[in-house]
Amino acid sequence: MKQIGHWIDGKLVPGTSGRFTDVMNPATGEVQAQLALATPAELDAAVEAAAKAQPAWAATNPQRRARVMMKFADLINQHMDELAELVAVEHGKTLPDARGDVQRGLEVIEVCMGAPALLKGEFTDGAGPGIDIYSMRQPLGVVAGITPFNFPAMIPLWKMGPALSAGNAMILKPSERCPSTSIRLAELAKEAGLPDGVLQVVNGDKEVVDAILDNETVQAVGFVGSTPIAQYIYGRAAANGKRAQCFGGAKNHMIIMPDADMDKAADALVGSSMGAAGERCMAISVAVPVGEGTAEALIERLVPKIEKLKVGPYTGGADVDFGPVITAQAKARIEGLIGSGVEAGAKLVVDGRNLKIQGYENGYFVGPSLFDEVTPEMEIYKQEIFGPVLTMVRRESYEDALTLVMENEFGNGTSIFTADGDTARDYASRVNVGMVGINFPIPVPLSYYTFGGWKKSAFGDLNQYGPDAFRFYTKTKTVTARWFSGIKDGVALNFKALD
Repeated sequence: MKQIGHWIDGKLVPGTSGRFTDVMNPATGEVQAQLALATPAELDAAVEAAAKAQPAWAATNPQRRARVMMKFADLINQHMDELAELVAVEHGKTLPDARGDVQRGLEVIEVCMGAPALLKGEFTDGAGPGIDIYSMRQPLGVVAGITPFNFPAMIPLWKMGPALSAGNAMILKPSERCPSTSIRLAELAKEAGLPDGVLQVVNGDKEVVDAILDNETVQAVGFVGSTPIAQYIYGRAAANGKRAQCFGGAKNHMIIMPDADMDKAADALVGSSMGAAGERCMAISVAVPVGEGTAEALIERLVPKIEKLKVGPYTGGADVDFGPVITAQAKARIEGLIGSGVEAGAKLVVDGRNLKIQGYENGYFVGPSLFDEVTPEMEIYKQEIFGPVLTMVRRESYEDALTLVMENEFGNGTSIFTADGDTARDYASRVNVGMVGINFPIPVPLSYYTFGGWKKSAFGDLNQYGPDAFRFYTKTKTVTARWFSGIKDGVALNFKALD
């Protein structure tokens, strides 16, 4: 049986704890590897090594760090198919979806090539008699990223790219369900020129997470996962004096106005709710048609589109639309929530339970499901299902639909489909959600903006990637200077190259 250890000081090392967890193949239900779970002592040793490597990396000028990112991006492109295969075999995504996972992470690395411009400080000349004031951004030191199973490439790259470009060392703790992609990315980062020890990949469970949160050397923690764990990590990190940006759960709504293009709205709903088996924090899981006519027109279009979706393993061919969910426990939970919706009185229009794929009978497959006549009191509305389940909550007016979204405890993403610019502008302005799509189903911002939700979807005051990430991973130092005499170096007639 294959064993997976850790990436420490630029090389693979076995775990020493004697504790392991199974890495499953979600399509077959079989164990494909054993993952070593680190002890707090192993974590502390990795942090100590990172702290020793970080000062030299921080002293490397930003342009040279950016060149490492350039080479890193080139290597990711070269190994795109290999990385996608790693994602697919451990997560279960189709290969096109797995490539998209890698690509969206790569785009953040591409922005990090311009890190020198994002690390500039400010300068005021003549703030007083002979006095200048300037600020500079400096790295925090050692930081940590704790990443989820649903994007094994994208979110680790979202964390490591800005942190490393800013001159920090990073401890990456990937999901124990999908660890291999992070280790392969660390290998490619070393090949790109990243010094040993600057990026450490430490695998583990809650024991190692708590060790990260309690380690005094770790200055900041970035997390993506469920809301209860996001709240826990944010609170414990803050109590220990660390910066924290923790992104939690979601319940994303799409409002469909009567003037919307119903075919395009239906296509968007199916793709955003069912893609990656619904295991996306930006999946649209609630359709909110305004008016009975809109609801009926939407159902009429949704049912045939959903019923013809093909579910299967990533090896099942190019026509497979989505694969299994991540674990047997996830499958049981999703199907249990579907059952609770039926018991609560919602209308199950398409039932995806009890799906069996020939040759993959032990896989964690859940078919696509569609509910109508859902109300906000039902568990299938209140909980983030994180599976291929689309629920429909009918509303009589735009104001009723807007109120439904605004009263929901989550605020990650939302969309509105309409042909009316006034309605779209009003919605974007008033809705209390962090990312808004107008005739766009999954409004994940491009990598030179920032990603972040509101309400119980995010904890912390700065978002992921983009300019916010460089603010999060640096601290500002302000210098007030007075010079009583100048310093002269003599005549220089040529440009001096930067070291």
